Amino acid sequence: MAVSFVHLRLHTEYSLVDGLIRIKALVKQTVADGMPAVAVTDVCNLFALIKFYKAALGAGLKPIIGVEAWVRRGEEPARLVLLCQNLSGYRNLTRLVSRSFLEGQQRGLPIIDHGWLTGHTDGLIALSGGREGELGQALLNAQPDQAKAWLTDWRALFPNRFYLEVQRTGRPGEEAYLDAAVELAAAAGIPIVATNEVCFLQRGDFEAHEARVCIHDGMILNDPRRPRRYSEQQYLRTPAEMMELFADLPEALANSVEIARRCNVRLELGKNVLPDFPVPGGMDANSYFAVQSRAGLEHRLRRLFDPDAPDFAERRRLYDERLAEELGVIVQMGFPGYFLIVADFIRWAREHGVPVGPGRGSGAGSLVAYALGITDLDPLAYDLLFERFLNPERVSMPDFDIDFCMEGRDRVIEYVAERYGRDRVSQIATHGSMAAKAVVRDVGRVLGHPYGFVDRIAKLIPFEIGITLDKAIEQEAELRRLYEGDEEVRALIDLARKLEGLARNVGKHAGGVVIAPSTLTDFSPLYCEQGDQSIVTQFDKDDVEAAGLVKFDFLGLRTLTIINWTVQIINQQRLATGEAPLDIGAIPLDDAETFTLLKSHQTTAVFQLESSGMKDLIRRLQPDCFEDIVALVALFRPGPLQSGMVDDFIDRKQGRARIEYPHPALANVLKPTYGVILYQEQVMQIAQVLAGYTLGGADLLRRAMGKKKSGGDGQAA
Repeated sequence: MAVSFVHLRLHTEYSLVDGLIRIKALVKQTVADGMPAVAVTDVCNLFALIKFYKAALGAGLKPIIGVEAWVRRGEEPARLVLLCQNLSGYRNLTRLVSRSFLEGQQRGLPIIDHGWLTGHTDGLIALSGGREGELGQALLNAQPDQAKAWLTDWRALFPNRFYLEVQRTGRPGEEAYLDAAVELAAAAGIPIVATNEVCFLQRGDFEAHEARVCIHDGMILNDPRRPRRYSEQQYLRTPAEMMELFADLPEALANSVEIARRCNVRLELGKNVLPDFPVPGGMDANSYFAVQSRAGLEHRLRRLFDPDAPDFAERRRLYDERLAEELGVIVQMGFPGYFLIVADFIRWAREHGVPVGPGRGSGAGSLVAYALGITDLDPLAYDLLFERFLNPERVSMPDFDIDFCMEGRDRVIEYVAERYGRDRVSQIATHGSMAAKAVVRDVGRVLGHPYGFVDRIAKLIPFEIGITLDKAIEQEAELRRLYEGDEEVRALIDLARKLEGLARNVGKHAGGVVIAPSTLTDFSPLYCEQGDQSIVTQFDKDDVEAAGLVKFDFLGLRTLTIINWTVQIINQQRLATGEAPLDIGAIPLDDAETFTLLKSHQTTAVFQLESSGMKDLIRRLQPDCFEDIVALVALFRPGPLQSGMVDDFIDRKQGRARIEYPHPALANVLKPTYGVILYQEQVMQIAQVLAGYTLGGADLLRRAMGKKKSGGDGQAA
């Protein structure tokens, strides 16, 4: 069957202003309606681009990338729809949209200055914006000469790529505009194209859409004074419906298909790129990386062990072998630059008085990271596995979680921006969503309910991460009773359900920073709030990595700030009494007084050990070595707490239960945890010992086991 129509103007939930459409539902509905392509043209932004592109291709649907922009020539801006034909057009659109946020905001609205278009329209097709476009406003204001003059300008900017856009959605002024537009198009020989400015999938979603608009605008639904800018006809009409609607203008439908054929952007996703790390002359990055790692390990070994001890040569051999193995994998996978970049900004932080954490997460399993000063924990001393961090059998980017003092974190990011270029460094956006409690309050407000009525319902929703309205009704008997017995409560919750989970606002990732090898807009459009100098990518962390940028985590940890303050106070006192300054790095890990304090569970303000539940676990376990502290953190998770593992571990440690091993060959693997399988590294070692897995293969098994968990944490921490 011949293709008869393609939607070229559509707002998803990421329009934030008015869109109600979720990406997966859009793709599913478009395919079901037999359309081979669809455009997403969110208002002023490209937040959803990667999600839409991947979902569409996955369903065999052609994604058309675009934006519904505001363009200003005089005092007031007008609508213009821009669609990408090719990669050149995508680059131009990315730069224009970024510039609208960075330079063109007016009352919070990002606007493209008309002058910016000159020289930046290659690869872009423009739709006039209908009655809200510049030409539409001129025609509706009975200014045909002005419309003709502007049309000449638009055709020069978009030669053979400019279309007069027409709609029939039942809104005021549409038919008058359409008649004038068709007349102008015929006189000027310019093509017309039909769109439906889609904001929701089904006609029945109109009320929920209007509620969303009211939430954004701070209005009440039944307020007779509020603007009615939309109609219930702005749903995803089928091609048959559009053919019936525009039976008198078949060319307007045919041109939608022609435009879809002309738009053929191919994005290269999943190929990671890094900036070049500056190395001394005469060396390449791989050689410099190896030299720095070996020098760093030598420094570490001489601090760890006595170089004159008889066993020093044997110890060095073990460490050298492990280092050589890691260097080989890192070079093979192409990641020396990543390690050098991280080591460089950590070095800078320490040299400039910014406290840095010792390292946590799987990155602590890398000896190279320890040698370069990225982490401060010897992985061989604690049987930490490199393959859990970087698996040669599964290519994925390394990811260090770096903790910085809250007071100094921004200084480190500033250093990175200076070193690699401010146009290449940015933080990452997050897209906040309408969560259960908040959406009930929002919907209650736009429905005009009294605060007390809405507050009562919202407070019945459990304060849990990931709670949904459906789960809340299932768990809370009183909420269920109100929902089933009170029509107003039911209407409020049913409307809130339609909005729950939709994107609501843009925020900033807690620690994510990207460093691009060239201008950031080559990889992601940029965003900022009006009057805020803090720039973030428009893509979230998953999408920015899909686009090729590598994320570096600069985490701000208040505990490090508190420790820094404490050390400063202590050393001021020591200076006054002539004592040597305190070096917390020299405090032994087996300090008896520290463990006496720990056993008494006086751990307020101690990172990860300060909650009431953790204090109770400390009281029961009575840790007396550093390994017990590691075990505490691993045990204090839903899986171990709910499975009985905690009681078993404590009983074995305290001698009330016999220490047994699932297999005699696992004694060395499980001895530190009294025969209990507690760590993910142990899962990998068990697969290696019992089944002959490589550690890389064992890591794949570990990941597969994690994906099969039904919920929460499993036993392995």
